[in-house]
Amino acid sequence: MTAKKLSIGELADLTGSDVFGDRTLLISGVESLEAASTSDASFLANPRYHEAMLKSKAGVICIARNSKPVDGKNFLLCDNPSLTFQKIIEFFISSELLESGFIGVHPTAVIHATAKIGQNVIIGPYAVIDKGTTIGDNTKIAAHVYIGSGTTIGKNCHLYPHAVVRELCHLGDRVILQPGAVIGSCGFGYTTDPKGEHTKLEQLGSVILQDDVEIGANTTIDRARFSKTLISKGTKIDNLVQIGHNVQIGPNNIIISQSGLAGSVKTGRNVVLGGQAGAVGHIEIADHVMIATRGGISKSMTKPGKYAGSPVMPIEDYNRQQVQLRKISEYIQQIQELSKEVENLKKAFAEISSK
Repeated sequence: MTAKKLSIGELADLTGSDVFGDRTLLISGVESLEAASTSDASFLANPRYHEAMLKSKAGVICIARNSKPVDGKNFLLCDNPSLTFQKIIEFFISSELLESGFIGVHPTAVIHATAKIGQNVIIGPYAVIDKGTTIGDNTKIAAHVYIGSGTTIGKNCHLYPHAVVRELCHLGDRVILQPGAVIGSCGFGYTTDPKGEHTKLEQLGSVILQDDVEIGANTTIDRARFSKTLISKGTKIDNLVQIGHNVQIGPNNIIISQSGLAGSVKTGRNVVLGGQAGAVGHIEIADHVMIATRGGISKSMTKPGKYAGSPVMPIEDYNRQQVQLRKISEYIQQIQELSKEVENLKKAFAEISSK
């Protein structure tokens, strides 16, 4: 395979960027700031890596237009360094290298006679497609995927190996399920009798993933008890997330790894949950709420903003509290010293009073 090469000027044309430095230098790959050589492109999207950028040997670095270039280095000045770098990645690393070698329907796939399969659908080895399922055009079903009865999969979806979509669920168009994602598992619902024995409440509802939703590896989204669990358009959910039954996730949410939402939580649009954040059941979270890592949501949130802590509080209050907690040993020492002084004053007062 012939290595691809573009000059920095050509990369600027490809990405709609401006050049600071040598337009003629040839670039043949992409790398991190630390590992890049003079033939690699890299990017700076977070100020914390500024020192790494200064030390980098990269041939060209994508930076924001309002950043100050450094003499002696080459830069692509752009509106969004991460997106610009993504275009460069996709030029040098062909997506064809990531595609499965299987085309069409593999002979080991098990497809029920009543399933409806669209045009240009790929179904990999040992996939199982149950009765009454509909799969839209150009969708890719990888090896060992299971799709339950009565489920609908939209167009241009991609289900990676070992993903499970149980019965009566609905996936919109361009939905991505990473390996091991489980859509439509039973919600955690039981009744307990006076003897302390638990009886399962059958979960007979469904899960709906609207268009452009992506679900991370080994994330589980429980089916509703009788209605639906909803993940709205454009929401992206990371790996190892638990979404309980009857949860209603608004459009364009971001939910990071190891977070959990208990049953019947409702979120607005553009809500962000940091890693290991969690919410108790039956609460509502307003539009544009951002929860920091390990934030615990114990009641409904009605105002947009940034929050942290458990239970969560405005992030300014949380940061102030953390500063105070770091000085707790100093405060304890001061209290102990003041207590000794008070005791000494009491003794002195007692002596004066006795005379």
